[in-house]
Amino acid sequence: MIVLDEYTKYFHRGSINEVIALKDFSLNVKNGDFITIIGSNGAGKSTLLNGIAGVFLPDSGKITLNDTNITNWPEHRRAAFIGRVFQDPLLGTCGALSIEQNMAIAAKRGKHRGLSIGVKSKHRKCFQAELKKLDLGLEDRLHDKVGLLSGGQRQALTLLMASLVRPNLLLLDEHTAALDPKTANQILDLTKEIIEKENLTTLMVTHNMNQALQFGNRLIMLHQGKTLLDVKAEEKQKLTVENLISKFYASQGDNFASDRMVLI
Repeated sequence: MIVLDEYTKYFHRGSINEVIALKDFSLNVKNGDFITIIGSNGAGKSTLLNGIAGVFLPDSGKITLNDTNITNWPEHRRAAFIGRVFQDPLLGTCGALSIEQNMAIAAKRGKHRGLSIGVKSKHRKCFQAELKKLDLGLEDRLHDKVGLLSGGQRQALTLLMASLVRPNLLLLDEHTAALDPKTANQILDLTKEIIEKENLTTLMVTHNMNQALQFGNRLIMLHQGKTLLDVKAEEKQKLTVENLISKFYASQGDNFASDRMVLI
């Protein structure tokens, strides 16, 4: 599905503030993989997703999507194939537009956009059917401005929009971190439902180790731009939070002090 081959990304290169976010990083993601990604602050998690999305280009290395080299593709070109949900609920939608207008834009992802009516009656019925699945009552509020919605409602809408036109790859960048626990759990349940129903290939960054263990068929731990741990299927199911923290400390040559707050 998607392959990163010795991907390297620096920030502030050549200055005293030079940082290497990812160093000769390689990753092979298979079709249908649901990969959770964890790591300490500065480990390279968001850099990885931004690099795949095309927010910036690598200093070296290559990215291929379905055997197509997309290394030098700009972000807007990759957006035709990649859906994304951000940590900030405000980033995935336009607050000044209505719910149906936001969904109309999402429905046009990867398609030619000419000068015509943005929302047609046949589209409106489709949008209502999709929104009804969220069980938030938004199907009756198509004309409401998105800026009037709560953070949880807005994030649910963003998730729906990101998958409205089935993406080749879905990127979730700590998409529940800004929500209260109850709303976060609702969004996670919705996430799992959409991914399983559409069999979406997904990369989900999270600081929550319980989430990392609970969701997906594969888990990757990053540290200083490198992979510390890459576990799949049965091996992943046997892991606990304590296992993960212990492995992190062991990789650094430190003793594990049973600190459950690390990385969570």
